[in-house]
Amino acid sequence: MSQNAASAVISNRYDFAYLFDCKDGNPNGDPDMANTPRFDPETFQGIVSDVCLKRKIRDYIFTLKSQSGQPESGYDIYVLQGNSLESRQCMPFSKLPELKDKAKGNKTERKDIDAARAWMCRQFFDIRAFGAVMSTTDFNCGQVRGPIQVTFARSIDRVMSTEHGITRVAYTTEEKAKSTSAQTEMGNKHTIAYGLYLAHGFVSPHLAQPPKGTGFTQADLDVLWKALANMFDLDHSASRGLMARRGLYIFKHDSLLGNAPANELFELITVSRKAGVESPRSYSDYEITVNKDKLPTGVTLWTIASDGSLVEV
Repeated sequence: MSQNAASAVISNRYDFAYLFDCKDGNPNGDPDMANTPRFDPETFQGIVSDVCLKRKIRDYIFTLKSQSGQPESGYDIYVLQGNSLESRQCMPFSKLPELKDKAKGNKTERKDIDAARAWMCRQFFDIRAFGAVMSTTDFNCGQVRGPIQVTFARSIDRVMSTEHGITRVAYTTEEKAKSTSAQTEMGNKHTIAYGLYLAHGFVSPHLAQPPKGTGFTQADLDVLWKALANMFDLDHSASRGLMARRGLYIFKHDSLLGNAPANELFELITVSRKAGVESPRSYSDYEITVNKDKLPTGVTLWTIASDGSLVEV
């Protein structure tokens, strides 16, 4: 791809289906339920929130683009652990000469907010992708709706959370360690045996188009696909067990506004248990069917290689 093509703002609509699984882990704990895996109380299907998925995307891209120690230009992350939003929103007011006398408490006009918003979009990948509300501090950078949206992921079948008691031979405090009655300390963790999850995503290029859009480019989109392909490999932990990307099915439209409804495209992908399987315990217990012969005119189906490159199905 040429440099000009990579830097061009996206002009094609995409809809994508994303399959991933979790084995012997907790894919997304619910803080209101003692951090047990999220689930639908009616169907007992497991749930992973869109916020959780976007956190993994952000972390992967920040790591990918910060291998020299500092993030590459345009690939800093706005919602980054350990940083306040205010520390990000104040940046354009110190970087742009026309905004230096408009910071904190001084009157901010619409043109100033627009200039700050445009600067934030240029600097932060996740603002260009997901949008952001940046008007909640004294440094008003406005708000912008992003072209990339992701749904909650839902497991194909029901999941059952199990609580495990765990022990620790080390004590929390010196006082307890010296006590003659000290016993091994106890804790717990929650896991599911196995769950295959399906999320859906949307790329709406009209929300990237200047002057009101975020300026999300083809290069940004390529990085997003690479993150979805590889992000679980940078997010391993004992609590999450084995998590892996199992499928990414990308419907590319040959127009800005699209050539078919997203729901009709998603219905071309069927995920079902193999015959005789009652309690799935691995990805091999499922069968994925893609009815590509029914693709509407103007839509092509792509998947992704581990290097982030797209391959037409």
